[in-house]
Amino acid sequence: MEDVKQYSRKKKFIKDFGIYAIGNLGSKLITFLMIPLYTYFVEKPSDYGYFDLCLQVCFLMFPVITLQLRDGSFRFLLDTHDTNERSRIITFAYRTLGITIISTIVVAFCLSLFVHIDYLWSTIALLVVMSAYEFLAQISRGLGNNKAFIAVGLIASFGICFFSLIFVAWLKMGIMGIFLANILARVLSIIIVEYKMKTFSRFFNIRIDWKSVSKQMLKYSIPLVPVSLCWWLTTTSDRFFVNFYLGLGLTGIYAVAVRFGAVIHTLSNIFLQTWQENAIQQYNSQDRDDFFSKVFNYYIYVLSFTLIVFTFTVKICYGWIVGANYQESLEYLYLINISTMLFAITVYFELPYQCAKDTKRAIPSIILTAVVNITLNFVLTPLLHIYGVILTAIISYLTLIIYRWIDTRRYFTLHFYKRTMIPLVLIGFGVVPFYLNYNHYIDALFIVASSIVLFYSLSPKMRDEILGKIKKK
Repeated sequence: MEDVKQYSRKKKFIKDFGIYAIGNLGSKLITFLMIPLYTYFVEKPSDYGYFDLCLQVCFLMFPVITLQLRDGSFRFLLDTHDTNERSRIITFAYRTLGITIISTIVVAFCLSLFVHIDYLWSTIALLVVMSAYEFLAQISRGLGNNKAFIAVGLIASFGICFFSLIFVAWLKMGIMGIFLANILARVLSIIIVEYKMKTFSRFFNIRIDWKSVSKQMLKYSIPLVPVSLCWWLTTTSDRFFVNFYLGLGLTGIYAVAVRFGAVIHTLSNIFLQTWQENAIQQYNSQDRDDFFSKVFNYYIYVLSFTLIVFTFTVKICYGWIVGANYQESLEYLYLINISTMLFAITVYFELPYQCAKDTKRAIPSIILTAVVNITLNFVLTPLLHIYGVILTAIISYLTLIIYRWIDTRRYFTLHFYKRTMIPLVLIGFGVVPFYLNYNHYIDALFIVASSIVLFYSLSPKMRDEILGKIKKK
């Protein structure tokens, strides 16, 4: 009976992972393919660097304008199948979002009367559509409507591709074209998905009494706002340090290198979405510690394999896929991807707080990490330039992992397998061939050798399962 339970649970996890992978990989692949387009038609790295700064401001303001109710909506919708309760949750969430959007526009208008900021209204428009887009996506997911969740991401990504070809490549509108592509694509996605799924029209009811859920949702969501702001300081403020100390030109170079970390970031996002649902459902199971530990250790294997294969493959192809003015960004790629992998590991430790609906306990650790990050950026960026920013990120994420590993013991006990050290050692060794070797045949050889080592360092049971699936295919 226990074996049947484990098989069913594993099968569900894999199925959910596949569903979220379809939605994320398709959309992120299209976004990734935009890098050659943008670096070719936006010839000045300083221009691309300015757009990236505007985008990071949107990420900074996003938790403020949404009050993180998109996460609260998903968490509370997951716990209920009652139509009236769902209407209360969705009505309160959208009503609050409408108020905060209007407030943001008023503040932006007042600001524009005293200060001129380039692309201010483009940034505000992008922020507003991002907020509505994310609400629709997470509410669809909370309702169990994975088709809508996948569709939102895919339509938006295809839209970005289509509108980028028009505004950036054809009309040559520069970063204004990138703004328009991102805004119109999300608007198109919202309109099409809402027309097909009618999520908003079915559940939003202005007359319903939403007060019964408002306090609970705010209690869950409000602590996530400072957490998200500190996350922004930890993960995104690096662009502003690069801009302050090194200028917009290197900000654009750095922004391109970071874009290549999006593949690992996408993998962590797929994992988070899959693990979020499964962890909440399995949180009270008797073998929780063993199940959570297995997932964690195999997650590190997958991240390690992705980092090595992807980074060395990109190194081989870099001259073809990045514009000539951005080639310098290659030298930062491997270390940036290591920091991105560490960030992806920290994602695992987000869920215990959500499972227990104890989100306020996530605040001290992320505040500490933000303080470490800001302090080190002030010290290391002037000394080591972009390498100082990357080293700061690595130290910050390690700090967060250690803190939360200890802190989350109140929720479950995590076991670290000895063989999981093998992929970590392999990543550390990978620095040598990446930076000291210029022969692409050796790069390809390292990819193959690393893949073999990672495969044979897995448990015999996992190796047999993988080989069995390969034979079936």
